[in-house]
Amino acid sequence: KEERDMTKYTWKKEEFPNHLKVKQVYGIAFSNEEKILLHSEEGAYKLTGGNPESGENYIETLKREFLEEINTTLEDIHYLGYLEVKEEGKIPFAQVRMIAKIKNIGKPIVDIATGKMYEQHLVSSEKVKNYLNYEEEGNKMLDDAIKLAREKYSFIASQEER
Repeated sequence: KEERDMTKYTWKKEEFPNHLKVKQVYGIAFSNEEKILLHSEEGAYKLTGGNPESGENYIETLKREFLEEINTTLEDIHYLGYLEVKEEGKIPFAQVRMIAKIKNIGKPIVDIATGKMYEQHLVSSEKVKNYLNYEEEGNKMLDDAIKLAREKYSFIASQEER
């Protein structure tokens, strides 16, 4: 996938550099049972997030996108890192990634930006890579998200997963 379109993704855990433009803010949102909230559209599983609007910080963007897309409120949000995206012949940009605790999941609603209604899925952190099918850099990001979440959040162990 990465070779064909000549887009190179590089996962970076450090502080975000000011010279890169942020085109996305996406979140890895965790339940108390260490499950990750994904949404699906036409059989494809995805993380939730979107483009920052004028004047918004990363946390505000993430909270707004989770409400608009999958009617979910977040709390205890932490910066994780960013994917640096280099497309041939274009200026590199960043896709910021955050972790968060799920405060409340409401019933699915129509996303005002797309007019679509997404299905919500809570997936065990051990199995999330099977749903997202990311390349190596995306999988590094997921590993870092789970590690940071285990440091920041206390999870209730469930019998079938531990």
